[in-house]
Amino acid sequence: MAAMLQSFGVSSASVAFSDHSAKLSVRSLPVIRSEARSISCPTNGTRCTRKITTKAVATQVENPASAASKPGHELLLFEALREGLEEEMERDPRVCVMGEDVGHYGGSYKVTKGLADKYGDLRVLDTPIAENSFTGMAIGAAMTGLRPIIEGMNMGFLLLAFNQISDNCGMLHYTSGGQFTIPTVIRGPGGVGRQLGAEHSQRLESYFQSIPGIQMVACSTPYNAKGLMKAAIRSENPVVLFEHVLLYNLKERIPDEEYVLSLEEAEMVRPGEHVTILTYSRMRYHVMQAAKTLVNKGFDPEVIDIRSLKPFDLYTIGNSVKKTHRVVIVEECMRTGGIGASLTAAINENFHDYLDAPIVCLSSQDVPTPYAGTLEEWTVVQPAQIVAAVEQLCQ
Repeated sequence: MAAMLQSFGVSSASVAFSDHSAKLSVRSLPVIRSEARSISCPTNGTRCTRKITTKAVATQVENPASAASKPGHELLLFEALREGLEEEMERDPRVCVMGEDVGHYGGSYKVTKGLADKYGDLRVLDTPIAENSFTGMAIGAAMTGLRPIIEGMNMGFLLLAFNQISDNCGMLHYTSGGQFTIPTVIRGPGGVGRQLGAEHSQRLESYFQSIPGIQMVACSTPYNAKGLMKAAIRSENPVVLFEHVLLYNLKERIPDEEYVLSLEEAEMVRPGEHVTILTYSRMRYHVMQAAKTLVNKGFDPEVIDIRSLKPFDLYTIGNSVKKTHRVVIVEECMRTGGIGASLTAAINENFHDYLDAPIVCLSSQDVPTPYAGTLEEWTVVQPAQIVAAVEQLCQ
């Protein structure tokens, strides 16, 4: 540890206290484009511009000549994560990465590709297959002044480090009486993939959401992936960054200038009047597919990507509930004890008087994800189910 601290130019004495699975290639995933447009929205009396995604469709790579004429640059989601990580490593020499195959292999989804060559093997540290060990090492490094990013090859594997994440990462700031901060980012792929089997298709957001002292965000576009990555690294709190395994090849044009997003703010994806649909991560795109059908049927849904899974942005959510008076929650997490259950409780506690109908929560079924493709699809909420739920709620 002393050698690692010295390689970052940090002295521990001078820091003030304040075979898991076969690796998956990104080439196996389809290229998806998120087409974004800007909207103006009132915020504290001022006007702001936000990116919202209106649709996601399979697409061919854009002609380089036409792409060059547009502002910004186009990236896949995993490339946006890498760009945000690389910018923070360049800005702050205390930032480091730990995990299995994150070094010269570049990570199982290539988020850290090329970083070991640029920053060396100590700042991009390949670890043994021992999640509890390298997670505990990263937390210790954070206590002594570094800002580690822990990459789990799969979120399910981080269950092996649940003791370190819960009892150490989430609690040490409190149990030390504020002497230590744990500026740690825990990130990696999760969610239901395409026939990856039950152990590699777990929906574990609610497991980590339940840990006191942990913040949690879920990215859904290249734009917010980069902005949330940078914000998580700069936070003094431990942050879990949930990345969906099927969104890594999502494509979007993002700004050339630096930007950092809030870790506690939801995103208004589509303004509407009739019903509030709350969602996050991959289900954002199922909701937007359903929204097209709903608009054609005469409904005007308001779609919000909650992004911050802990804490919830109850300001944005509450304003929407006060306007539409109806709520549908769409998630890939399990129904029992999932994110939707927590969100339903929060809305009922804070905005019950504004509801004209019970909250509808569409969640994945409480079963291990089947390997068979047709069965796997049946366990996850589909656009047709969202359309039917909204039609029934708005009768």
